[in-house]
Amino acid sequence: MRGLKFSVLGLVLGLVACGCKSETPTPAKKKDTVEKKENAKEAAMGLTLKWFGHASFRISDEDTVVYIDPWKLKDAPHDADLVLVSHSHYDHYSSGDIAKVSGDDTKLAASNDVILKEGGGQAIMPGLTLELGAVRVQGVPAYNTNKQFHPKSNQWLGFIIDIAGKRIYYAGDTDLIDEMKTLKDIDIALLPVGGTYTMNAAEAAEAVGYIKPKLAVPYHWGDIVGSKSDAESFARKAGCEVKVLMPSESLSL
Repeated sequence: MRGLKFSVLGLVLGLVACGCKSETPTPAKKKDTVEKKENAKEAAMGLTLKWFGHASFRISDEDTVVYIDPWKLKDAPHDADLVLVSHSHYDHYSSGDIAKVSGDDTKLAASNDVILKEGGGQAIMPGLTLELGAVRVQGVPAYNTNKQFHPKSNQWLGFIIDIAGKRIYYAGDTDLIDEMKTLKDIDIALLPVGGTYTMNAAEAAEAVGYIKPKLAVPYHWGDIVGSKSDAESFARKAGCEVKVLMPSESLSL
């Protein structure tokens, strides 16, 4: 992944010796180069949060890249140190998208059903904490209270991610639950607002009152269920600073 280095001088000398001309980059190679430059630029910004749409995020600092529930990714940067997957619903667990971001040293931590389907990785459940390099990840409950899409008995997940001195809470697919009242010292809360399968905008705003984050970012809108108006409604009702991101938009934290 990152540890791979190429000798540019050796490559040039080899081309000269065989009388070959340097290859003009193909559009695919140019695209990969642009993606790598964008990722390097984000890393230089310090801790950065990127929303790809729906419930998919990338969190990165100068040393570590973490993806949460990668889905419908346009590019394949293979830059992940850690991939977190909350549960096995198709809009959160995508083996193809995990492959797009993974390299030889990438670690996967996910709910047990995802690990069984993926055929490897570290299972995590609510209450379990993992130390994964420079990142500390705690599994927290995520479930429905008045619908049957995400039963509590499944032990599906939200995450608290400690990275670069920040505590980031990713709620997963959840309703407003009592366990949110126990969360402490959350800097950034990533909360679903689309309703139907998760809490809606008003309930997410109530969750902010439990969690008391410094900043909240709404997700689970704009694809499958929910709209920008749900995100904007949440922003008006939440008792903290809210940033409504557009797909593929990044935020420096």
